[in-house]
Amino acid sequence: MSNPNLAFDHVHVIAEKPHETAQWYVEKLGAVIKADTIARGAPQIFVELGGMIVLVRGKREGEAPAAADEFRDYGAYSSHNRWGADHIGFAYDGDLGAYCQELLTKGVGFSVPLKEGAGGIKLCFIEAPDGVSIELAQR
Repeated sequence: MSNPNLAFDHVHVIAEKPHETAQWYVEKLGAVIKADTIARGAPQIFVELGGMIVLVRGKREGEAPAAADEFRDYGAYSSHNRWGADHIGFAYDGDLGAYCQELLTKGVGFSVPLKEGAGGIKLCFIEAPDGVSIELAQR
């Protein structure tokens, strides 16, 4: 049984241009900015998407973030080919093909176009700012 004392809270993204990144989630995916604050000298924006928070923050004094690795195609699967978090995944309740077309008209890039994955699910990966990969899956 899962630990009832734990609940998923947020994903934390370090962004080169945090306000532009937060706005991308609003314009492309329909997210809502819940708070726009400053924490430890850097912008920190709380973006609600799919019932969770994507916390977007800027560079803090003394930090020198490295560029994100590119998402690579390995034939049967795709990956950043590094340890740690690989992507953020969202379940899509509806016609994922139609939603992908809508995202294309908004200029969203796809690192993996819509395809059938393991177990017959439909899935794709879109490219968010700052090297963040987002999986969309229709089960």
